[in-house]
Amino acid sequence: MDRKIINVLGVYMLDNKKKDGMHKDNLLLVKKDIETAVFKWYVVHTYSGFEHIAKDALKDRIRTKKRQSEFGEILIPMETIEDYDKGHINVKSKKYFPSYIFVQMILNKDTEYLVRNTYKITGFVGGSKNPPSLSEVEIKRMRQMTEIKKKIDITLEYDIGDLIKVIEGPFSNFNGRITEINKDKKKIKIMVSIFGRLTPIELNYCQVEKIY
Repeated sequence: MDRKIINVLGVYMLDNKKKDGMHKDNLLLVKKDIETAVFKWYVVHTYSGFEHIAKDALKDRIRTKKRQSEFGEILIPMETIEDYDKGHINVKSKKYFPSYIFVQMILNKDTEYLVRNTYKITGFVGGSKNPPSLSEVEIKRMRQMTEIKKKIDITLEYDIGDLIKVIEGPFSNFNGRITEINKDKKKIKIMVSIFGRLTPIELNYCQVEKIY
């Protein structure tokens, strides 16, 4: 059997597809098992670039099969990056773990079969049988990732004294030299000539561009 080591959330796990029918006379027993079972988190592998499609397909399948009581959250940890380019702030999202989704569920033969046979899902990370659940440390780390609303990754090629042009706002088309850069607030101050006098004005990064 082909096996490979994958590093997920900093912990190495082995990454290595029987449907078990459920009879009516076992419904009460199954219900009792569900009530006493513990929800755990599992890492599920998807086709690359189809993480959101796989998530939606899994949610639809859970609802269609009426297994909502055995599933919790389904997460795709993302970070939001602000990138500065040509006077504009571009916002884009990036997956922390491409090709993986995180599923909170009660693992049994039926739920495992349901997940494995969902569109664009290839299986569980950690083995073909009895896939390992995430540890409390891993869960905490994943939660912290999903709580991150924004990651600023703005790189400016500006320096104090650079000549820039205002491209937005009431001072559009004014030129001036940078006197101050505030990276935390994403603002700069420049000196522009207004009515023949040098006047300092404060602008956002996206309101200016460098004159070369």
